[in-house]
Amino acid sequence: MSNDKKPETLGVTAPISLVGPTEQELKLSEDLVKTLQNNGLFESEQDAQKRVVVLGKLNLMVKDFVYRVSKSKGFPDSLAKEAGGKIFTFGSYRLGVHGAGADIDTLCVVPKHVEREQFFTIMYEMLKERSEVTELTSVPDAYVPLIKMHFSGIPIDFVCARLAIARVSDDLDLSDNNLLKNLDERCVRSINGSRVTDEILRLVPNITAFRTALRTVKLWAKRRCVYSNVIGFLGGVAWAMLVARICQLYPNACSATIVARFFRILHRWKWPQPVLLKNLEDGPLQVRVWNPKLYPADRNHRMPIITPAYPSMCATHNVTDSTKAIMLKEFQRGEELSEKIMLGQGSWEELFVKSDFFHAYKHYLQVIATSDSLETQLKWSGLVESRFRQLVLKLELVEMLVLAHPYVKGIDKVHYCLTEKERVDAARGIYSNERTFPLSEGDMETDHLELIQEKTGLTKEERENIKTVYSTTFYVGLCVEPKTAGTTGTRKLDLVWPTQEFIKLVKTWDNYDENTMKITVKNVKGCCSQDVVSSNENDSSCFVYRSMLPSDLVGEDKKLKRPSTKIPANVEQPAKRQKNEEEAIESPVVQPATPVVAAGNTSTENGGGTN
Repeated sequence: MSNDKKPETLGVTAPISLVGPTEQELKLSEDLVKTLQNNGLFESEQDAQKRVVVLGKLNLMVKDFVYRVSKSKGFPDSLAKEAGGKIFTFGSYRLGVHGAGADIDTLCVVPKHVEREQFFTIMYEMLKERSEVTELTSVPDAYVPLIKMHFSGIPIDFVCARLAIARVSDDLDLSDNNLLKNLDERCVRSINGSRVTDEILRLVPNITAFRTALRTVKLWAKRRCVYSNVIGFLGGVAWAMLVARICQLYPNACSATIVARFFRILHRWKWPQPVLLKNLEDGPLQVRVWNPKLYPADRNHRMPIITPAYPSMCATHNVTDSTKAIMLKEFQRGEELSEKIMLGQGSWEELFVKSDFFHAYKHYLQVIATSDSLETQLKWSGLVESRFRQLVLKLELVEMLVLAHPYVKGIDKVHYCLTEKERVDAARGIYSNERTFPLSEGDMETDHLELIQEKTGLTKEERENIKTVYSTTFYVGLCVEPKTAGTTGTRKLDLVWPTQEFIKLVKTWDNYDENTMKITVKNVKGCCSQDVVSSNENDSSCFVYRSMLPSDLVGEDKKLKRPSTKIPANVEQPAKRQKNEEEAIESPVVQPATPVVAAGNTSTENGGGTN
């Protein structure tokens, strides 16, 4: 325990309090750890050892990769072996807060004669040849280019940095700023993941309290659907920096107190005032360091959280007005709950109640990316996800739309189709549940044919002709401003322009193939939309809050029913139902084979609240 605490003052300001924990706060910290354990946040020793073995194999592969490239460039065998190569971990694994099944952020460092493109060709092919590697895909045009894969079942995000040195030794230390000289921006961004993680650990006064608090915040953020940098919320490094800053302000506090102060301070934080773990430093590079006084783009960051390693960057440039509003509301909820917990009037489990995203809005925008092979789908859906934030930004410009709430991840499925019509329908989000299966990381390559055969009894001809369609579906909850008092008539919410622009954007991808990759955008009703439905062919006997979202997302048990007298179409509805008067939404239903946009469905005036 003595190694955890560091006596020096850390941070850009003095601590708010140096008071140590009370007995009650220590007890609450113990309860918090038990709650985290009950939620499966600590992996077994066997799983931990498996990670070590996988990283060892990956490190050897990197050395072999550098050796192969060196030999191809005419290096003598001795020099090719000495060229080295090394991996570094960063993110949650390096911080010591990873849980069971979490991915490992891994950096491949290579010497100057290895080209970055060779990482995405030679190294990619080497990985493809390994039987332990599944779900392999490369994203070379991402902001931080990477290879994604599962290695012996462990998810790996693999990035590469090419240093301006002739040899990468096993004792290489990345903390030296001079290593960044003569690197392109992509390499600087790649290497900074590891440098930032190490710097966070150096700047935290009590690592034990930090780790427990960060595990708590990460679980909360995932349960409340605000954990995703690419979609516009915060990623792991940003959440880590926020927790580290609270630790600096309360250096002697225990984890329970850190969590409570986390929500209290961030709910009241005066954004866009930046969160800094240390003062910005100069370095040897002619590169941009985050500075809103010099760079107009930096002034536009809504929730700037600045990395502590040189060159300092904003880790939250993806945040939009909508995602900021959602996070502020979640901070408020977290503050209210944590205050009750600290007073002994609540439990930690209440903090981790799952988001009700798929029950929070009357209407959603559904974006469906499809292709006919898993390898293609991993690349195509990754591209659509990387551009999804641009759709949210465009929706925020739509008149009357108060909030565009993106869901934090795509929903992956595989559809086994018997006819061409079924394949076309699957690309539009219409499919048979009997031959559609959800996919998740680690089981993307599962073959479901035997299960289909058992359930439906395929004929020999059907089995031979069956085709797969892979889909990834993204969602945006739409919140429309309520009608002002005294206004009448129908309002139109025009979503055609933002969705058309988004479709054009994803289709400009260099690797886009219109024959194998499809994109559909359409408006669907949520659970808050009230329909009058028939209990039989001749009579309408109940109102049902019916969702057009897939039943596996909303849950069949969530449908609300109440008895009602049949209301003829020509009879005016009661006044209290007029508040939910339906309005027309001009929403695109873009067919997979054509960019033509047609008028879509109807929407209620009140789009629902944030979850």
